[in-house]
Amino acid sequence: MNNKRNLIAAFTIAAAVAVAALPQAHAEQLTIPVGSQADRSLVKLPANGMTGGSVQSRWGAPMEIRGPVGQPPITQWHYQDFVVYLEHDRVIHAVMKRRK
Repeated sequence: MNNKRNLIAAFTIAAAVAVAALPQAHAEQLTIPVGSQADRSLVKLPANGMTGGSVQSRWGAPMEIRGPVGQPPITQWHYQDFVVYLEHDRVIHAVMKRRK
């Protein structure tokens, strides 16, 4: 019985040492000064769910098109002030470009 307790204690200590030796996870915090953040109220962005045709009829042809990439296919349409992300032919996100 005493040998069993010693074995359990040794195993517990070994497990604690092994866990302590594992690399610790950490996360970085990204901070963007308020003055350098884009003001979304200055530009009307395409809404989620709009078709690519609706985007082009309102904002014209994009300056650059990247993609499609992946499954489902995601395409980026780059305009002067923003980028539109489309899945198939529907807007899934639009973001302002950062002003330098």
